[in-house]
Amino acid sequence: MIHKLPADLKQAIATSRSAQAVWDDITPLARNEWICWVISGKKQETRSIRIKKALSKLAGGMRRPCCWAGCPHRSR
Repeated sequence: MIHKLPADLKQAIATSRSAQAVWDDITPLARNEWICWVISGKKQETRSIRIKKALSKLAGGMRRPCCWAGCPHRSR
């Protein structure tokens, strides 16, 4: 399943040139995993925390969410 980039994550990424540069450079699969990781949080508080972490990690050059099994929606 390909996830649509939510507005709040898109807006957060756009606030950081370095995060945007990594986002633009990673594969569609990697982008999908970041999106899934953010939206898989059940509480809004968890989602907000994950957006902040994603922004920080992308800005630091991380290309995929760390310590996460991957998108559970992906066909195997």
